[in-house]
Amino acid sequence: MATIIDRLKYRYKNGDVLVKFVFINAAVFLILKVVGIFFVLFNISLVDLVSFLGVPSELSQLLNRFWTLLSYMFVHEQFWHLLFNMLWLYWFGRIFLQYFSGRTLGSLYVLGGFAGAFLYIVAFNTVPYFVGMGHSWMIGASAAVMAVVMGAAFYRPNVQLNLLLIGQVRIVYIAVGVFLIDFLSLGNGINEGGHVAHIGGAIAGYIFARQYRNGRDITGWVSKLLDGLANLSKPRRKKTKMKVEYRRRETDREYNERKHNEQAEIDAILDKLKKSGYSNLSSEEKKKLFDASKK
Repeated sequence: MATIIDRLKYRYKNGDVLVKFVFINAAVFLILKVVGIFFVLFNISLVDLVSFLGVPSELSQLLNRFWTLLSYMFVHEQFWHLLFNMLWLYWFGRIFLQYFSGRTLGSLYVLGGFAGAFLYIVAFNTVPYFVGMGHSWMIGASAAVMAVVMGAAFYRPNVQLNLLLIGQVRIVYIAVGVFLIDFLSLGNGINEGGHVAHIGGAIAGYIFARQYRNGRDITGWVSKLLDGLANLSKPRRKKTKMKVEYRRRETDREYNERKHNEQAEIDAILDKLKKSGYSNLSSEEKKKLFDASKK
């Protein structure tokens, strides 16, 4: 048992942001399940932890539980809800990370969650149909995941996935199809808040992709917010008189542009390989292709 735990710790510590998000969602699910069982066995009814972490649609309750705008996107009550969200996040997250940094993925995940919560709260306080359903609360990573799905799909729409019994399909068609399913499900009385939130996350992902193509990263403020929260938990370092050499760290945008240029160069080499054959590649092109295959 200790070996398994050590392996999980190592995988989390050395994994990228995508792996860490999967671990966090799974850990929150297991902790809530264990605590819930404990509460049931000992007849403890102090608080419903799931609803306590879920984002409420009632504005007065939201003011008292402001943390739920962030916490809800890591909470799942049903195993299948968790499983499908994490599969979608992992599949499309891997595509996303081919062109963007892990920091950008994490920021878009959170931004999509915020957008889903925002649209959910607005809808259940203004749209007559949803107002008539009464106030409720919402959990799940679906809105955050939809932002990553749409961000990847509309930034690189020509990337293809192999689907069982169908074959190769462009990811943009998959993303649009999922969006339409959510939109056409509005008004059926089943998981209404979830469908609204999915749409909010999808819109955020679409806007991110379109704006990024125009040279603007809308996740910048989320990155700064997350950095601020992370720095709160770090101990302050004592100042020293030692002189150190300063080297400017590569920004997210510079990193993303570099990865984009590298991918474009590899795509050009692959096109040449397809048309002219391997023997017609230069030694430099062969080396770049070889180096890319090892990544």
